[in-house]
Amino acid sequence: MTQEERICLPEGFERKMQRLLGAEYEAFMQSYENERVQGLRFNTLKGELGTLKGRCQESFGLRQVPWCRDGFYYDSEMRPGKHPYHDAGMYYIQEPSAMAAVSLLGIIPGEFVLDLCAAPGGKTSHAAAQLGGTGLLVSNEIHPLRAKALSQNVERMGIPNGVVTSEDSARLKEVFGEFFDRIIVDAPCSGEGMFRKDGQAKREWSEKNVMLCAERQQKILHNAAEMLKPGGRLVYSTCTFSPEENEEQIAGFLSSHPEFSVVVLTGQERLPGLSEGFFPLPETFRIWPHRSEGEGHYLALLEKGGEGGMQRRQTSEKFWKDRACIKVIRECLKALLSEDCYNQWEQEGMFDRLTAFGDQIYSVPKGMPALGGLRVLRPGLHLGSLKKNRFEPSHALALSLSPEKVRSQASFLPCSEEIRLYLAGNPLRSDRQQTGWTLICVDGYSIGWAKSSGGLLKNHYPKGLRIPC
Repeated sequence: MTQEERICLPEGFERKMQRLLGAEYEAFMQSYENERVQGLRFNTLKGELGTLKGRCQESFGLRQVPWCRDGFYYDSEMRPGKHPYHDAGMYYIQEPSAMAAVSLLGIIPGEFVLDLCAAPGGKTSHAAAQLGGTGLLVSNEIHPLRAKALSQNVERMGIPNGVVTSEDSARLKEVFGEFFDRIIVDAPCSGEGMFRKDGQAKREWSEKNVMLCAERQQKILHNAAEMLKPGGRLVYSTCTFSPEENEEQIAGFLSSHPEFSVVVLTGQERLPGLSEGFFPLPETFRIWPHRSEGEGHYLALLEKGGEGGMQRRQTSEKFWKDRACIKVIRECLKALLSEDCYNQWEQEGMFDRLTAFGDQIYSVPKGMPALGGLRVLRPGLHLGSLKKNRFEPSHALALSLSPEKVRSQASFLPCSEEIRLYLAGNPLRSDRQQTGWTLICVDGYSIGWAKSSGGLLKNHYPKGLRIPC
């Protein structure tokens, strides 16, 4: 790399990396000349990994990301974000390094999980896939616009047990004291690992900003610590290289929180492709762009000592009690869902945990406490809207269902004219005799609703998502 090419990086950053990396500095700088790698992670809420990968292998030229079972590099000339499979939530396009955090955390189905700084939703969707529709996932983002994007991705990925909030971590801990089994803290940082793809991160970099980020991270970590149950685990990650935001941040946290310790992974527990952290915490992890295919990440897995924690109590005070309206919802869903799916919902008590935001109806995940006073964007699975004694199922509900869970479905190939017309908002011709709601699918994966009537499938794909023909 020539001196002219190096001018595009902040001088202070270059000096710092030279001190940090020593003999590896030139290889690190050379990595900025290399073409960026692109990654996607399959959403196993939608199906078995092998089947999902098989659908996409030839189209996208997939190669395994070493530290993530569900993650793959794809051919940089391909555009999976423009493919109907993306609209169906079959995968999440994610920077490969960022896939390591949830892989390291090792979530177990049935656990209660918090993604504290969650937008735009990559780690949230990864956590949701590991939970497999069980347990509880709370995803928080303090910035309203980013929280909206997070909520949209929770919907697209078909997450049935997710709650989206937009709060300061200090407010969250008032509701969720020692509540979660696992917490993801993908902390806001100086973004040094984003320089190659984000010019703004490069322009905003300064030593002062690094220290401001470190102060913010300290507060977030402290609040996260109070929300983790004794015996629970927390993964801390950043996409920056600064020790002040990484090893030094965790060392400072451990000194002020003696109940926490670094989880030391050995043998098969270790994720392939990760390098050791620097002193004083070599048992934490780094991903370097000159050693691995990724932009870079720092990761620390922490465990909180002790046993017990707060007894979880779910309050029903805000659950809906309007019997007439609930009857309308039940009747619609009974006609829409397969008998097995409807009965399963009954057994799981989904109709006993309904809440309303205006005319929008949600089913709150089991185990969720009352959220009084918090800014909530999505209190659970959005079932649909109640309008003049009729119920209209939501797009979120469609994306959370598979074809065998509904009474009527129509599936088309991704390259078909029907899918092109559907995504543009047009009706489709149909020879169906029955009327009512039909789940539209691409290759057997749900993508939205249509309503069958008079030889047509009337389009109910959301207007804000439609793609012009």
